Amino acid sequence: MNGQTLLVELLTEELPPKSLARLGESFRESMQKGLAEAGFIAADQAGRFFATPRRLAVQFDDVLEVQPERVIERKGPAVASGVDVEGRPTKALDGFMRSAGVAFEQLERLHDGKAEYFVARLHKAGEPLERHLAGLVDGALKKLPIARLMRWGDTDHQFVRPVHGLIMMLGGRVIPGQVLGLESGDVTRGHRFLCGGEIVIPDADAYERVLEEQGRVMACFSHRREKIRNMLEDAAARLQARLRPSEDLLDEVTALVEWPAVYVGEFEPEFLAVPQECLILTMQLNQKYFPLFDAEGVSPHASLPPEGAAPGLGRPGTGGVSPHAALPPAGAAPGLGRPGTGGRLLNRFLIVSNMAVEDPRHIVGGNQRVVRPRLADARFFFEQDRKRKLEHGLARLENVVYHHRLGSVAQRVGRLERLATAIAHRLHADAHAAGRAARLAKADLVSDMVGEFPELQGVMGRYYALHDGETQVVADAIEAHYRPRFAGDALPHGNVACAVALADKLDALTGFFGIGQVPTGDKDPFGLRRAALGVLRILAETPLPLDLVELIGLAAGGFPDDALSTDPAAALHDFMLERLRHWLREAGQPQDCVEAVVGQRPTRIDHVVPRIEAVRAFVALPEAQALAAANKRIVNILRKASEEVPAEPDLALFQEPAERELFHRMIDLAPEVHSAVANEDYTAALKALAGLRAPVDTFFDAVLVMADEPLTRCNRLALLTQLAALMNQVADISRLSAGGAGGAA
Repeated sequence: MNGQTLLVELLTEELPPKSLARLGESFRESMQKGLAEAGFIAADQAGRFFATPRRLAVQFDDVLEVQPERVIERKGPAVASGVDVEGRPTKALDGFMRSAGVAFEQLERLHDGKAEYFVARLHKAGEPLERHLAGLVDGALKKLPIARLMRWGDTDHQFVRPVHGLIMMLGGRVIPGQVLGLESGDVTRGHRFLCGGEIVIPDADAYERVLEEQGRVMACFSHRREKIRNMLEDAAARLQARLRPSEDLLDEVTALVEWPAVYVGEFEPEFLAVPQECLILTMQLNQKYFPLFDAEGVSPHASLPPEGAAPGLGRPGTGGVSPHAALPPAGAAPGLGRPGTGGRLLNRFLIVSNMAVEDPRHIVGGNQRVVRPRLADARFFFEQDRKRKLEHGLARLENVVYHHRLGSVAQRVGRLERLATAIAHRLHADAHAAGRAARLAKADLVSDMVGEFPELQGVMGRYYALHDGETQVVADAIEAHYRPRFAGDALPHGNVACAVALADKLDALTGFFGIGQVPTGDKDPFGLRRAALGVLRILAETPLPLDLVELIGLAAGGFPDDALSTDPAAALHDFMLERLRHWLREAGQPQDCVEAVVGQRPTRIDHVVPRIEAVRAFVALPEAQALAAANKRIVNILRKASEEVPAEPDLALFQEPAERELFHRMIDLAPEVHSAVANEDYTAALKALAGLRAPVDTFFDAVLVMADEPLTRCNRLALLTQLAALMNQVADISRLSAGGAGGAA
């Protein structure tokens, strides 16, 4: 296609920063689809979007001024209902022909594999872009992911923010049209403070360059974001400090500025006596500053959620709370570290400003004045909270509703204490410490600091527990019991912390499954998918020798008899196995190997990955493909058999040498396989089965399993049942793909 560059820009009031990039990308996608379907651009012409606080724009290359001639295919009635027995058009077909403007002779017949139907092919001459562009822009704007629309002035037009200007240009020519009540032109505005007056765009190709040179605006979101990142890193390097910016915060400040500049601010060192997590959050959430750390680095183990994470577990009187609301989404940035872990917070921070000036003293001074009261509030909350013991918050938890059908948070704490103690006993851990940590785990929810910053739940509990003289193990378990909070987060460290973390997640899962509040589609208001994955990761990665079904039973047993309307055990086990499948496939494990192990409905999650690795080693053996095929055959035979099969085959009923050879080979191998499985050497167990290939092949070549004589047939089925049990102790190898290489990941 030999076309010109198309530019569309909306000049607006300040757009919502947290959704700016998504709005820009959605605008580009909708415009690309509309232009491609109308024939003005090639289907592979992606285009680009621009997004700043006051504008959304898209730009496409090689856009045609006039559509090419097109053939439009319209599907009509089925032939069976379109003509009568004499071959004349029915009323349905007559109506279709009138709407399409064609005669009966012009219709074609096509078969879609199910039925034959009439088709009208209409040749349509190309139309100019100006006849379509305003409609395409208006349609694309209506598809933007906007939660709430605004009206402005005395019009009925609606958009996320009031719109004050519209550009629609093809090359150097304005495409006439009206969108949201505005006539298109070639005029925009630059930076609100650094550029005065209007800017004329001479050509659609020149848009980005002219805005930068004349308007002091970096229009491209991604370029502006990368520039800010580099400026932050350069500033931190000059100060010999380290920076760990939140990706969410970087997105937000990119959406807040058009001409970025980075300045250094500082606050009084005495504020560093407050836990650094509090200071970091108030700087990031309230002021959009980037904290600086000493050059030793930032702890890789901390797990505070990033800005934009869901709110915390609520405050007294809120009427209902999410059990895992503090868990941020997958892909969240790592946390902020603790004192002494190599991530000590400095009393300096970086400011991303929308004003690049030679003397930034007024900007820096103003930001320092604004942040000081915020830090003072954090210090006040911290000091007030420490005047009361953490345990004193337990009584106030009676007034915090966990769920109207599952009681208060205080009642939940009682369940957690019992469950964490039981799990610790099974891990031969300090059960008293686990129970104590579980008892105190939710007490910081009613603290002033967590009331202000719900993201700090657990973190503040640890600080307050240490201040009250609790042991380090108990304090650490209070913080760690929310982990893992998001994908890639660190797991709880130590069996006490793991016991409390498992109790927290299992109580939520069993409770909500027990009252029928199961995740559906993309709806998961109580964070149960994250909770399930947390349980699976703790059991598998720590690893812990615990039975998942037994844990679910323990958790369900902690609820009053009338609290749960259904027994959650089976449904919750299925749900967690499905999450396990998804997690393993995302980790790169072959799908057929995953299914071979998870399809057996394991309850010991710590055994799953070792078994999958053993299966992957097994499929590399030359015997694997034949044994997998034989196992599939065995499964099919046993599934179709209607006879009552004896527990063991009778050696006296064997008639063929191949039967006896297979039986004796199984007897010889069974102790080796059983011993390897008992010692959790799953690779050795599967490799031992390779010795069955020859007798299994001979058996199926020489023996008719479904013999006419009933005793012979039942005896051979018993032999195959025993063979299947031996072969599938580690995994169901009948599920392995025929390729013999573990299947597709």
